Amino acid sequence: MDPVTLAVVRGALEQIADEMDLHLIRAALSPIISETNDCAHGLYEPTTGETIAQGGYGLPMFLANMQFTVQRLIPIAEAAGGFRPGDVWITNDPYLSGTHLNDVVLVSPHFVDGKLFALFANTGHWMDMGGSVPGGWAPTAREIHQEGIIIPPLRLFEEGRRNEAVVAMITANVRLPQQLLGDLEAMTNVFSLGRRGLDALVGRYGADVLKSCMDEMMRRSEGEMRSYIAEIPDGTYRITDYFDNDGVVDEPLTVALAVTVSGSDLTFDFTGTSAKAVGPMNISDATTRSLCLVALKHIFPEAPVSGGAFRPARFVIPKPSILAAEYPSAVGGTTDVTQRIVDVVFGALAQAIPEHTPAAPFGTTGVATVSGRHPATGKYFVAVYPYPGGYGACQASDGLLNGTPPGSMAKFMSVEMSEHRYPVRFRSYGVREGSGGAGMHRGGCGSHYEIETLSDAVVSILGDRVDHAPFGVQGGSPAAPNSVELRTGGKTWIPPMRSKAEKIPFAAGDSFHLGSPGGGGFGNPLDRDLAAVEADLNGGFIDAEAAESVYGAVVGSRRMIGDRPVYALDAERSRAKRSGMRPKQRRAG
Repeated sequence: MDPVTLAVVRGALEQIADEMDLHLIRAALSPIISETNDCAHGLYEPTTGETIAQGGYGLPMFLANMQFTVQRLIPIAEAAGGFRPGDVWITNDPYLSGTHLNDVVLVSPHFVDGKLFALFANTGHWMDMGGSVPGGWAPTAREIHQEGIIIPPLRLFEEGRRNEAVVAMITANVRLPQQLLGDLEAMTNVFSLGRRGLDALVGRYGADVLKSCMDEMMRRSEGEMRSYIAEIPDGTYRITDYFDNDGVVDEPLTVALAVTVSGSDLTFDFTGTSAKAVGPMNISDATTRSLCLVALKHIFPEAPVSGGAFRPARFVIPKPSILAAEYPSAVGGTTDVTQRIVDVVFGALAQAIPEHTPAAPFGTTGVATVSGRHPATGKYFVAVYPYPGGYGACQASDGLLNGTPPGSMAKFMSVEMSEHRYPVRFRSYGVREGSGGAGMHRGGCGSHYEIETLSDAVVSILGDRVDHAPFGVQGGSPAAPNSVELRTGGKTWIPPMRSKAEKIPFAAGDSFHLGSPGGGGFGNPLDRDLAAVEADLNGGFIDAEAAESVYGAVVGSRRMIGDRPVYALDAERSRAKRSGMRPKQRRAG
């Protein structure tokens, strides 16, 4: 294979997927797509369903998960007569497509000279799919039917003709039908953009050369991923982490992982993980596999993303369990369960390759939804706010602060757009000081925000990481846990399930205050550079008490600039204090 041709084709295919991402983000009506980028696009091999190329602006967990969705859809389509030009298939079945009911997947075949050449697929988050709770995050749901309507795999378009009966059935069961119709139009129209780009490549290189390039891309991706895995010391690395509860039963849920490395093969074994949850803290096995691969991509960012990169991984996922949901288990907590998969993969591999692996990120998407009738229009509204939070520190640097969830990358909705579109007011939004885990490198800080409702509304919150904070590695400290406070009727209170609350009535002037966790620390805090400790102290990332008790610093002076204190450390006394805080080494013999 000519390397120049291969590079040009790879770049062109990725550009096609990127353009599809951007087209949908700009055309969608719902802010969950246009503001939060809760979508994804990819191109797939039509026989194996493996990923050929993916867009870089969508959510990582969709990008891996859509491969499994396409692979499971192919035999269903074949049994129904096969793919035909102009077809578009639709599904949101969470046991097949993997996430939750709001994530709708469309798959469209692409033909060259009358032969099936590739499959395009996209995922878009629809703001409401019916169910008992507006927005779909129902912390007390015990079965899938409480979360909304299930769309089984079926033809939305048949040879170019849209099935209007299917569309009418969907819109009749949701709270935001016009917004849904706009997003559906945008999602289906974006396939024409992908087809034009792919046809241009076929016209330039021919179908045979293009197919050879695609095969070579997958082969090289597999080889590169195997080269990274082969550098990990052989062995089995174990970790156990927990969810606080499932929203219904106030007992911890276990996530147990053993990662076994053998040459260039990797096995993720989740034996010992809790059986299926009564509440919505469940995800499908496809999503579990997807997030393991997303975590690997974080650790080895140079590895190109394609179906080949997924080949070295093997999985053992007990069924039934919270990581292999089966009908009729509720799955609305997928946004939090997915984040914990990333955490435990990091925690296991940090034992083997600490130079490449960070501490745990904030680990909860903590979605808050505000819904009701808009006082100005009388129309239903649903506002959705996923958490930003802190990333775990690593050997090279401190963790990112106020970052998007590393498994989803869904952005926080802009304050200005929220206040313009919904009857809400932000009382505060900022960095949550002191929330990053201490370490030689400090975990990134989370964020905090308070939203006041300006009219009657209903608020639901689905999060975690209150009882079990994000962990540090290599001697680093855990981050601050999640924080949820509701302020209704003049009283401030914490929900009985700490970070989970369902359909709480709010009146004008009520508010909720959320504080996301930071990331875990990396390494012994006593090894942190004193200049970095002083910068953290003056930047508000830590307070004076933490500087002295955790980092072993001695404050030499303190002065006020405006209403903010500015500190200077006494370096000599700090070094002496640190020396006394370290455990003494015993002499051999």
